[in-house]
Amino acid sequence: MKTVAQTLVDWLKHTGTEVIFGIPGVHTIELYRALPDAGIRHITPRHEAGAGFMADGYARVTGRFGVALVITGPGLTNILTPMAQARADSVPMLVISGVNRRDSLGKGLGHLHEMPDQLAMTQSLGPAFHLDQPDELPAILDQIAIALTSGRGGPVHLQIPLDLMAAEAPDAPQPVAVQVPALPDVTQANALLERAQSPVILAGGGCRHAGAELQALAERVGAPVILTTNARGLMHGHQLVVPATPSLAPVRDLIRAADQVLVLGSEMGPTDYDMYDDGDFPDVAQMIRIDIDADQLARHSAALTLQGDVAAILPHLSRATPAQDGPARAAATRDAAHAALPAGYADEIAVLHSLRATCPGAIMVGDSTQVVYAGNMYYDHNRPRGWFNAATGYGALGYATGAAVGAAVAAPDTRILCLIGDGGLMFAPGELMTAVEENLDITFIVFNNAGFGEIADAMKSAGAQVLGCTPRPPAFADLARACGLPYTCTTPGHLDATAPGPRMIEVALPPVTTS
Repeated sequence: MKTVAQTLVDWLKHTGTEVIFGIPGVHTIELYRALPDAGIRHITPRHEAGAGFMADGYARVTGRFGVALVITGPGLTNILTPMAQARADSVPMLVISGVNRRDSLGKGLGHLHEMPDQLAMTQSLGPAFHLDQPDELPAILDQIAIALTSGRGGPVHLQIPLDLMAAEAPDAPQPVAVQVPALPDVTQANALLERAQSPVILAGGGCRHAGAELQALAERVGAPVILTTNARGLMHGHQLVVPATPSLAPVRDLIRAADQVLVLGSEMGPTDYDMYDDGDFPDVAQMIRIDIDADQLARHSAALTLQGDVAAILPHLSRATPAQDGPARAAATRDAAHAALPAGYADEIAVLHSLRATCPGAIMVGDSTQVVYAGNMYYDHNRPRGWFNAATGYGALGYATGAAVGAAVAAPDTRILCLIGDGGLMFAPGELMTAVEENLDITFIVFNNAGFGEIADAMKSAGAQVLGCTPRPPAFADLARACGLPYTCTTPGHLDATAPGPRMIEVALPPVTTS
């Protein structure tokens, strides 16, 4: 018989896992012993948070779950933030960790990496499993497979006690079939769409893998399509697309004037729908809402809810003829939304347009920095699943370096542009070395304003003294040289990212002020 570690790695191979992001330790040696024979690529980040963000970026680009392997205790606590980000954005991720021997758990005996109950931490973020007996492993792996391939997606945790890693275990189960929800009855939805004179579609992250179906529906119905952050890249340049946040007043006006709103795969969270916390998002209680998650459907009032996979349901929605003014309403909203952008945002978006034009089809992975905030506000990317960041939802600073590595591993023939501020880069500079070590085509574009500009502005607006917002950044030329990265320094108007990576471009900006 094989060991628990070998059976787990065999199962990963059977599920199509091609790469694992992890940092080895004495608690996971048996798992690492099993990896070479399975032919699964291993990439070593410099911090467990990097492992989690890499698994996130990999999953967003491939549509398959990412895998991170961490040690007991601090390895798991370090990856909690990426797990929370994955939960917020419905990104499937499997985190495998060790845990101390079964006979020591909960006793406070002072073992290495000991915690009172590490499984309790991850249970609040998603399904979490503890292996107590080797013969339980096949059933647990089946449950994990279902959790990772059905529903809205998110993190799943499996912990294996040290005394079971090398224990004999049954063979790995065959991968379970993907759980496909039954197609709901769409008769009432089609009747509502047929009566609508001014329909509007709100598309969320649940549409990421349904771009063709979304566009076909919009054309059949004649409805403008408002893309939330996690849906950007769909329907690029289409006459019905509105690539702008529902937090902008002109976009809200479009929604308010609609006589039928169709919400697809969106949690309708305030970081997209009420960014300024003004409470003025229109009443959409008469909406048709489609989501794979029953809990999500129960969180807002709706005239009709349909539970299921968006890509499967959309081809069955239709009406006799499309609303004729859809393209005109979309165009008017695009123009008005652009005109309503906050001061300086149009210039930031122009930078993104330049990058899009000179690096067509690139994947832009963003951190919490001004150019990303502007893009989330209004930007039409030219690649499905090619624009994503951590500036909405959970909002984890330092996300982009690791996520860019994951994206580059997932799409090795694609240019990856990592958009990050000087403050965000200091959260996770070690992953620059991972990119160099793996020779990944990533251009790290560091927007350096020597501080936390967004927070400083918020403090000023609140009448508070600006404090803690100007941490001194490193000399990025020296940092790049130490990592072996080619380096250039430029300004926003002269940014050129056409050379292949890995490399670093510093974009010099006016420094943050405290007054």
